[in-house]
Parts: sequence; C-alpha cells; structure tokens
Amino acid sequence: MDLQLNSSLKSGYYSGAQIARVVTEDWLARNMYCPICGKPKINHYDPNKPVADFYCDNCSSDFELKSKSNKRGSLGRVISDGAFATMIERITSLRNPNFFFLTHYQNEVINLMLVPNSFFSPSIIIRRKPLAPTARRAGWIGCNIDISSVPDSGKIFIIKNKKEIDHELVREKYLQSKKGAFESKGWLMDVLNCIDKIDKQEFCLQDVYDFSPSLQIRHPLNNNVEPKIRQQLQMLRDGGFIEFLGNGCYRKC
Repeated sequence: MDLQLNSSLKSGYYSGAQIARVVTEDWLARNMYCPICGKPKINHYDPNKPVADFYCDNCSSDFELKSKSNKRGSLGRVISDGAFATMIERITSLRNPNFFFLTHYQNEVINLMLVPNSFFSPSIIIRRKPLAPTARRAGWIGCNIDISSVPDSGKIFIIKNKKEIDHELVREKYLQSKKGAFESKGWLMDVLNCIDKIDKQEFCLQDVYDFSPSLQIRHPLNNNVEPKIRQQLQMLRDGGFIEFLGNGCYRKC
C-alpha cells in the first residue's frame, strides 16, 4: 500500500473536515482491498450515500470510514461523528456497515484499523447535548463513538505504525473476531426491545425483570439473566438511551 495521501485534492476546500474526508476516502479507494472476502478492490458509494462510504460487490459488505489527524497515530478514547439518530439507525439496520478507522499525519497514513459491524452496538455511541437555541442548527444532536469500549478482539489492524499487515492474517483475525460478538450485541438489542414494550415513559428494574423468562429462552446458556439485564441497562444508560432516576428506576430518552 502507498501510505501517502494525495494532498493536491485539498484545493478548493476550506473546511478541515471536508479536506480530511476527501483525501482519506480517495486514499482508501485507491489502496484498500476487502478484508472480509479478499477482493483486491472495494468500491466507493456515491457521495452522501446513507448506507455507508464503501462496499464490496463480491461479498456485499459495507464499510464506513472515520479518520483522525494525530502525530502519534492514536485514535484516542472517542471519535466525533455526525447526527446521533442517523448513526443509531445505521448501526441497527440490517445492512449495518463495518468501520475503518484511519489515523494520519502530514499527508501520511499511520494506522488503519477495521472494527467489524458485530462490535458496533448502541452502547458505544455517546449522545451529545443538543446545540444551543442560539446556534445555527439549534437543537441538533450529534454523537461520539466510544472506541475505547470496543474489545481488542474487535480491533483489527490493517496498517500499524506505518507497516502493512499481511492480508491473510487480517482475514483470519476478522473470522476469529466474529466469535462471541453476536451474543454480546444480541443481549443489548433484546433488552432494548423489552424496554420499548414497556408502555410507560418511566419504568423500574422489576418492569424489565418481568421479561426474564423470554430472555432466558433466547439465551439458554446464560444462568444469570437478572445480572445480565442490569449490565445492559448500564450500557444503555451510558449510551444515552435511558436516564437513571435512582432507586432502580429509569426514564426513556
């Protein structure tokens, strides 16, 4: 892979975010293979495609690219993103994309990491406060991606410290990462669905415990359903889906 970004593409753009998007998407389109099926090239969707940024026409996988300029190549704990509602809709859809995270500095790619879509759940999306009434987009709600919440097994390096990782090793790690990821995400979505079925805005822990028999059927190998429910409620609280009121009670956001 050629690690150099095409700096000539910056011409005509004044926004740092626009420049970063244009040059990093161009780089990925020129260099990236499909880490899932191994096809030598992936394709760029039309601009502003609501599904994702890239796709593989061989295995039908979708990919979204997030980038960050950092001298050390570190992603940090969180990555700023766009609208909260759009992101949640995207990652809970039937075609939720896999994510590429790219770090660069002085027109050179430092790290490129793949996070499979099975590791993306609402719990890692942090809801930001609405913009102030005086703002141009008053009331708009953005979000951050809490990349620190993704386990190491879900962080697959394609380029690490400017060194490309063998393609077959990347694919092997992708296949390994799928084990166990679906169970974790399934629990979160199941508890969220239970909350949606509660016919009131404010609810208590017992209201969710009432769904324990059906959750036990869906997860027969788990013998600690109630502790698992509490864990998922905490994750949903951290993700901004519910608000903790105290004394085991919550409010839907």
